[in-house]
Amino acid sequence: MDNIRCAVVTGANKGIGFEICRQLALEGIEIILTARNESRGVEAVNKLNASGISNVIFHQLDITDSKSVQNLVKFIESRFKKLDILVNNAAESGIVYVDINKFKEGGALMQVTDDNVDNLTGLIEEPYDLGERCLNINYYGTKRVTDALIPLLQLSKSPRVVNISSAYGDLHWFHNEELKHELHDIENLTEERIDEVIQCFLRDFKVAKLRENRWPLTCSAYKVSKAALNAYTRLMARKYQNILINAVHPGYVVTDMTSQTGILTVEEGAQGSIMAALLPDDGPSGAYFDKTKLAPFASAERPI
Repeated sequence: MDNIRCAVVTGANKGIGFEICRQLALEGIEIILTARNESRGVEAVNKLNASGISNVIFHQLDITDSKSVQNLVKFIESRFKKLDILVNNAAESGIVYVDINKFKEGGALMQVTDDNVDNLTGLIEEPYDLGERCLNINYYGTKRVTDALIPLLQLSKSPRVVNISSAYGDLHWFHNEELKHELHDIENLTEERIDEVIQCFLRDFKVAKLRENRWPLTCSAYKVSKAALNAYTRLMARKYQNILINAVHPGYVVTDMTSQTGILTVEEGAQGSIMAALLPDDGPSGAYFDKTKLAPFASAERPI
């Protein structure tokens, strides 16, 4: 059992997560495909099994539920004794497409920027409850799973954590220069401070003060969640130097997350995560990959 490599992929019943499971399984790694919905997760595993991939099993996981996370930990302890790879893929966008056809027809795909925020009225909406849920899943849920699985990862000879991030996590999208500097200053940043920033954002979001206090104005909660995840990735890499922990932007992929408006296939979108999951022992940690290329956490300009 010690020679068998084991990977957990969250939010993996479809899209990029499903494809990451498929490609890692083809590398001979035992895959635990997780999803919140049991029937959809089982269906996804059956689909892989039917294609000839037998080294994938399902385990239910709701990353917002501590009990569900602990159930997964106990399962891995009893079945595999350790964990080699964790891919944190589960996420939500925090937005609603009001008129997806008009959004596509208007060429708004490449114009979801704060400069264009007024033109997006009637195309996308960002209700507070969805924004709060987005942060609870994308940041707090990912953090909950990672923290719980660190002890099992430390038992691996080559542990890897891949956090699926986004170009929208780039600090380029933040308008508060002091906050940008603070989130980028990994020498002094703490998890407690990241939490304070998120709670401050949510307070401003709730009372419609995003513009006044220089937060991102489009896909706001999603951008904050991914910027927080990037910062957490760097902190964890410093804390656990025996684990390679990196963030990956998969690109703009055709999935349900993008309402099928992406420009890359899921096969293409999974490439960066597979590369990060299979990094050699002397590979980078605390880094950000734009697809398969190393990139900065804060850019002067940031294309989607």
